[in-house]
Amino acid sequence: MEYVILNGEFIERSEAKVDIEDRGYQFGDGVYEVIRIYNGKMFTADEHLERLLDSGKKIDLNIPYTVRELKQLLEEMILKNKLELGIVYMQFTRGASPRNHAYPGAGVLPAFTAYTRRAARPVDSMKNGVKALLIEDIRWLRCDIKSLNLLGNIMAKQKAAQSGCYEAIQHRGDTVTEGSSSNIAIVKEGKVYTHPATNLILNGITRRKINEICHANGIALEESAFTLEDLKHADEVFMSSTSAEITPITEIEGKPVSSGTPGPVTKSLQDLFEKEIEKQCGKMTIKLR
Repeated sequence: MEYVILNGEFIERSEAKVDIEDRGYQFGDGVYEVIRIYNGKMFTADEHLERLLDSGKKIDLNIPYTVRELKQLLEEMILKNKLELGIVYMQFTRGASPRNHAYPGAGVLPAFTAYTRRAARPVDSMKNGVKALLIEDIRWLRCDIKSLNLLGNIMAKQKAAQSGCYEAIQHRGDTVTEGSSSNIAIVKEGKVYTHPATNLILNGITRRKINEICHANGIALEESAFTLEDLKHADEVFMSSTSAEITPITEIEGKPVSSGTPGPVTKSLQDLFEKEIEKQCGKMTIKLR
């Protein structure tokens, strides 16, 4: 039996239903988060839930929970579902009301849904690297909001999949922004470069943790936009996300990145990131090295 959360209540997944006029279903009018679970514990839960509330504020959606209340509900669901390794997904929409582009009036409550899913660590990809292609970034100009409006992202991801690639690296003109479902960083002469946290990218939680790790361990880091030419001549390229952790990109548009193998800075960051996971969630049974 698998439990989900529907508007704050635990019910069996087979019983979970939302109204056909839910604004998330009709307009993508909502926000979401995905949190990694290791050893039955959420990693960087506070950061994810704070971002969820912040995304809600940015679209005038009042989420009637505190971070602490959400954590308690999610932890109980993880326990009920006996999940050791995977993800927890949650979303809030503006609720159900007669279809109208304008926000509904008072009295319409946000719809809250959450579920868990088993998901292994992508160890092979993290060890050996993945392929990527380049694609023009066609998304809206508020990518800092983790909204349900992901059509541009999924179209980019689909093109990557059809090309035999793991990720699509997006760019606005000559400037690299981020992946279809990840943040992108390059390494040049031992220094990490990542696009600054503006409205053009999602400020990933894994991205933030990587920045903290760099500062704490003397790894040079610069948050500044880089170009397609910079990407082409990078010594290392990696993507980061909740699900992918830190994954090297070893081939772009059919051409190898430097030697075509994961580089030393990326490997070091992976090891340090794994230690951060173990600090919060305990010893890993499936390790990179």
